[in-house]
Amino acid sequence: MRVVALLNQKGGVGKTTTTVNLGAAFAASGLRTLLIDLDPQSNLSLHFGVEASGEDARPSTTSLFTDAPLSIQQCVTQASDKLWFIPADQQLALAEGQQDAQHILANALQAVREHYDVVLLDCPPGLGVLSVNALTAADEVIVPMQAQYLALRGLEKLLQTVSDITAGLNPKLRCTGVVLCMHESQSSHGRAVVEEIRQHFENARGSDVPWNSCRVLQPPIRRNIKLAEAPSFGQTIFDYDSKCAGADDYRGVANSLLSMWNERAAQAQQSSVSTT
Repeated sequence: MRVVALLNQKGGVGKTTTTVNLGAAFAASGLRTLLIDLDPQSNLSLHFGVEASGEDARPSTTSLFTDAPLSIQQCVTQASDKLWFIPADQQLALAEGQQDAQHILANALQAVREHYDVVLLDCPPGLGVLSVNALTAADEVIVPMQAQYLALRGLEKLLQTVSDITAGLNPKLRCTGVVLCMHESQSSHGRAVVEEIRQHFENARGSDVPWNSCRVLQPPIRRNIKLAEAPSFGQTIFDYDSKCAGADDYRGVANSLLSMWNERAAQAQQSSVSTT
């Protein structure tokens, strides 16, 4: 089971849209995929037409952080074939006040390692207890972001946070990719920012930082109104309009990630054989 945290301290960058639609693309490719909403705003839940409070109340990620926590399997809702999710609610914000709670999610996921191939964690903006839980549980971090100068400065701070987490709570954590969201390729400013991101990652090659193999994932996600419309119908982009540009782009990013993971698995296997 591969656990991936989708994280950006800034809100409104396409993080939840990326979590939902990457997850749907993985499921369509045959991977058993679980999405976990760790944001009290519960936007991921709304993508599936679920409001975890009110008439549609159900076990949520809040249930994992209570004094008598439920198991993950008790909180899961199936969205479609090979795609499941755990909704969030506003009460999840109370978890930010918990002390010494960094390993709650990691411990909870241990019980379902045989049930899922990929787990995507939709993190809240900011770096509180919920985001630290995600980073402690994850194998890798993917950063959805826009190609803007201030976002670039935010990326540098986020990478430092990943480095801090690897130094203590989760030594295996790596930052493996950036997804460019709402991208406008004709913008000279955007092209300059993307080039600076690529150069930053190239400079890290061969070093011991946890982003030494990070890359800008292809293709970028073009600005597409269909991606904004789909959540209002409680659908992923593939259910809403599987032939639109947004669907093509997320399908392409999912395929890029799968190719990268398969390549690294093959390299690890070859390295293991050569040392025995």
